[in-house]
Amino acid sequence: MTMSQDQFDDLLNRTALAALFYYPEIVVEDGDYNLKNDIDYCMEPMAGLPDEDADRLRNVVGCVIVNPSAHRSELLDIVIGLAPERTDG
Repeated sequence: MTMSQDQFDDLLNRTALAALFYYPEIVVEDGDYNLKNDIDYCMEPMAGLPDEDADRLRNVVGCVIVNPSAHRSELLDIVIGLAPERTDG
């Protein structure tokens, strides 16, 4: 299944939002917090992505939420590799 550019944009927006609100102490301060829930939220637009690609993307999304500076380029590389080429016109 081919994913649209809008779906990838939505993934990046959701991941940025999750990373913005994440801080290490949240696990202690909010007993209900679960990183997996944030990752699931970010991955919603990617429903239908082949399992191998989804697993790779899911792992990097989790890393970006926890440490955006260290992992954002890896996420962008994956998204660029999976996203359709833009057509101008």
